Amino acid sequence: MLELAILGFLHEEPLHGYELKERIAALNGHVRPVSDGALYPAINRLTAAGLVSEHAEPGVGAAPRRVLSLTDTGRARLLARLRDPKPIEITDSTRFFAVLAFLGYLPDAAAQAAVLRRRLEFLETPAGFFPDRGRAPRAEEADDPFRRGMLRIARATSRAEREWLSEALADLSG
Repeated sequence: MLELAILGFLHEEPLHGYELKERIAALNGHVRPVSDGALYPAINRLTAAGLVSEHAEPGVGAAPRRVLSLTDTGRARLLARLRDPKPIEITDSTRFFAVLAFLGYLPDAAAQAAVLRRRLEFLETPAGFFPDRGRAPRAEEADDPFRRGMLRIARATSRAEREWLSEALADLSG
């Protein structure tokens, strides 16, 4: 997810590391904060792979700032990642939101729709947090009021997302 976020934000404009970190933090929220110990090694790997380039600009009263830009190879990698997200990027909501944040960069509506269809198919697969004899319990059946709340919230969220996905797919198909 970190690579996708770096490539996606650099697709928008060149950024220095701190700006990039702030944008990734805003995308992830408090759920998955990004540390310098994760971000800068990832930037170095992407730079070594030729996906990101860097140049120095004078800092404001400090050392020069390292400004990062997306290369043509990096742009191609981003589009490939968006065309074919990893399974975990479809099934994990936070990772899927990272895909959604940049999916508009795919120039092909059919490719965008294919990604949305994968997410919709996942959401339509029956699942539950606390399976009971092979079936997911209904929220009103949960004995624990907190589990009951968890089930209600998850189902409402899933229903809203399925509705949005259906609308978006209809829009993409014309």
